[in-house]
Amino acid sequence: MKIASILMGSTFVIAIASCSNNDNTADAYGHFEAREIVVSAEANGQILKLELEEGAVLKAGQMIGLIDTTTLALQRAQLLASMGTVRKKTQDPNPQIKVLEEQRRSLEREKARVEALLKEDAALPKQLDDIMGQIDVLDEQIRAAKANADRFNEAVLAETDPLTAQLRLLNEQISRCYVKNPIDGTVILQWAEAGELANIGKPLYKIADLRHMELRAYVSGDQLSAVKLGQQVTVSFDTGKEEMQSLPGTVSWISSQAEFTPKIVQTKEERVNLVYAVKIAVENDGSAKIGMPGEVTF
Repeated sequence: MKIASILMGSTFVIAIASCSNNDNTADAYGHFEAREIVVSAEANGQILKLELEEGAVLKAGQMIGLIDTTTLALQRAQLLASMGTVRKKTQDPNPQIKVLEEQRRSLEREKARVEALLKEDAALPKQLDDIMGQIDVLDEQIRAAKANADRFNEAVLAETDPLTAQLRLLNEQISRCYVKNPIDGTVILQWAEAGELANIGKPLYKIADLRHMELRAYVSGDQLSAVKLGQQVTVSFDTGKEEMQSLPGTVSWISSQAEFTPKIVQTKEERVNLVYAVKIAVENDGSAKIGMPGEVTF
């Protein structure tokens, strides 16, 4: 959110008076702005912690607050219990398979005995064929037991898919209970305190990066051709000691549309003049403040 480009009339008159006291050496006049972000709650509940105050300097990603997660945590625990119950329905085919495999080993031993007897003509080939048939049947039963268990378990575990999706949703909701600062900057307004109730969208505080300021100024149509993006300029502002402080600046934006001079200029002669808004990026040393009037020399 940006500071409004047109401020109160009294402020604008002060800016003009200040500039007139400097022999009208400036080429354009305006006010300082900063990139402002309103940080809002992303969850409902009581604010358990909000560690900030106006004027505090915060880092991007810094954890500064917490909204009560008790209800969500209980819902997550209930969901995890439900998932555990579903998993207990799965079948373990190993006990059945172990019985079948033991029967197969017995048949293998019988097969070896019959083969030895056949070499001495003490057994009939049909006996060996019967044993081989029984082994084939057991092999098929083992394969079927594994396949049936896999199909059953797959169907059971499919019941956990919607539960897993709900779990991801709950984890996301819980993560949004932790208030993280979005940018490096200074807290300029605070609207909430620990202990209050929050709901989604409730503004908590406003933060702005005061290290990188912009001067929104206006130039006439005659001046526009001499203003270029990336152009190096000098930005000056009143220090309050009848002196002007200067900082280097860079033209970062030029409006593509003309507009009337700010409406606070009431005379008809001034209001018919068209101007173009420009923004001058300034690396602030702490001297410039939001809303402070300034002037530009191209």
